[in-house]
Amino acid sequence: MSGAKVWSRRRFLGVGAAGLLGAGGVAVGLPALGALIPTGQPGLLLRSKVPLPERYATRLPVPPVLRPARTDGTTDHYEITARPGLARLVPGHDTAVWGYDGLFPGPTIESRSGRRTVVTHRNELPRPTVVHLHGGHTPQASDGYPTDLIAPLGATAGHHAGGTNGMPGMGRATLRPERVYDYPMNQRAATLWYHDHTMGFTGPNVYRGLAGFHLVRDDEEEALGLPRGPRELPLMIADRSFDADGSFAYPAPGPHGTEPGVEGPYMNGVLGDVVLVNGAPWPVAPVDRARHRLRILNASNARRYRLELDPQPPGGGGLLQIGSDGGLLERPVAHDAVELAPAERFDVVVDFARYPAGSRVRLVNRLGSGGTAEVMRFDIGTARVRDDSRAPRGRLSEVAKLDPAKAVATRTFVFQKSEKNWTINGQEYRPGRSLAAPKLGKVEIWRFLTDFHHPVHLHLDPFQVISRDRAAPGRFDAGWKDTVDVLPAQGVEVAVRFTDYAGRFLLHCHNLEHEDMAMMAEFVTER
Repeated sequence: MSGAKVWSRRRFLGVGAAGLLGAGGVAVGLPALGALIPTGQPGLLLRSKVPLPERYATRLPVPPVLRPARTDGTTDHYEITARPGLARLVPGHDTAVWGYDGLFPGPTIESRSGRRTVVTHRNELPRPTVVHLHGGHTPQASDGYPTDLIAPLGATAGHHAGGTNGMPGMGRATLRPERVYDYPMNQRAATLWYHDHTMGFTGPNVYRGLAGFHLVRDDEEEALGLPRGPRELPLMIADRSFDADGSFAYPAPGPHGTEPGVEGPYMNGVLGDVVLVNGAPWPVAPVDRARHRLRILNASNARRYRLELDPQPPGGGGLLQIGSDGGLLERPVAHDAVELAPAERFDVVVDFARYPAGSRVRLVNRLGSGGTAEVMRFDIGTARVRDDSRAPRGRLSEVAKLDPAKAVATRTFVFQKSEKNWTINGQEYRPGRSLAAPKLGKVEIWRFLTDFHHPVHLHLDPFQVISRDRAAPGRFDAGWKDTVDVLPAQGVEVAVRFTDYAGRFLLHCHNLEHEDMAMMAEFVTER
C-alpha cells in the first residue's frame, strides 16, 4: 500500500489545506491556484462553430426503459450494443453520437434491490470501450477496470496496443468481442448511471454519448408514495460544443483523436457552450400542477452546476432533496439551490402546485453565463389534476452511520497537477500499482486534499462525508455519497467501509479530462 499515508487521527486532522503532504511527506504549497482557476469553474470553454440551437424549443425526451432479453427466477438479463447513431441537436445538421443502442442517453435499466442483473455489452464502434456502473456495489470482474476492453467492430479477442501520451501502463490491454457484466444488486434503491471507462479515453467517449441511467428500486422507497410514472423524470445534464459540421467538438490529441488524454490547453477540463438535458438542448418539460420527482445527474465532463428554480416558489425551498448518490437521505432537506460536480446525483421533489396554473419555471445554473446559465424549462399545465403522491416529511430511511472512532486506518490522498499530467500522491495512474489495501468490513477514514476542483469518486462502496477542512460537512454532503466535490486547497474527510468483494478497485477524479490525464489510483480490498 505504498503511496497511501496511514496516520494517527490527531496528526491527520492537524494538516491544513495550505500545507498538504505529498507522497514523500514533503509539504506542498499551492501558490498557482489563482492562475489555474480564477473564477471557481474548472476547465476551458470550447466554443461551437455553428449557430446554437434556440432555447426552449425542444420537448424534453425521456430515455426509454430497456426490457430484459430474458428473465429467470433470480436474474434479469439485458443486452446492449454500443454503436453509432444520429441526433438533431443543432440547426441544419445531424450530430453523430456514440450511444448505447445508438442512443444518447442510452436506454435506462431498472433493477430491483437484491435481484441480480446481468448485462451483455457488445461494441460496434471503431474504438474499444469499457463499461462502469457508477455507484454499483459490484465485484471486480464486472466493475469496468479501465483496461478490460470490449473489442471494436471487426476486431477479434486478444490485445490492444494504445498510445502512451506519457502515461505508463497504456501498452497492452485485454480485448474481448463482448463482455458480460454481473451485478448482484445487493444495495439500496438509488440513481446509478453507466458510462464508458476506457483508460485514457473516458472523456471523449462519454462526450460522444456513452452514458445512461441505471435505477435501483426497493420496497422501502416505494412505500413512501413518491411521484412516479410520468411524474418521475430522470434528468441527465451535460454540456457540449459543436464543430462546423455539427459534430461534437472535442480537443482529442493525435490524428483523428487516436491518442489518450486531451490537448494541453484543455487538461483542466472541457466546457461546452450548449447545455443538453437527456440529449436535448435547453428543453421544455410540460408538467402537471402536481409533485414531480427529478433524478438529477451531472454527466458533464468538467462543468459544475448550481441549479435553482426561477422563479422560486412562494416561501422558497423549491428543491426538496430526498436522496443523494447512494439513495435516500435520513430526512428530506429543502434547498433553494443545489450544487453538483461531475457524476453527482440529487434526487429532489418539486411541487409545481405551489405555482399559479400556466406558469413557466426555468431551471437555471448560477455558475454559468450566457447559454450555460440556462438549463431547461417546466411549463405548468392549467388543468386540475389529481396528485396521489405524498409530500415527504419526517424520516425517509434509516441511514446507518459509520463511526469514525472505530476507524482502523486513516489515509491521505493528495490530488495535484504534475508537469505533464494529474497525479494522486505524486503518482500517475499505472494499472496494477496499488496505493492502499483496506480490509473488507473495516471502517477507515480517507482524506482527499486538492490543489484544484476535483470531484473524487470511489468505486465499490459509498462513503459518508464527516468533515470539510476539519469543520462540519457541507450542505450538500448528506447521506451516502460515491462522489464528493473537493474545492481548491481543501481537505475533505470521509468514512468508508468496503464490503463483500475482494479485488482491485479505483479511486479517481471524475473531471474526465483529469482522469484521462492520469488522476486515478488503484486500491486492493483484502479479506
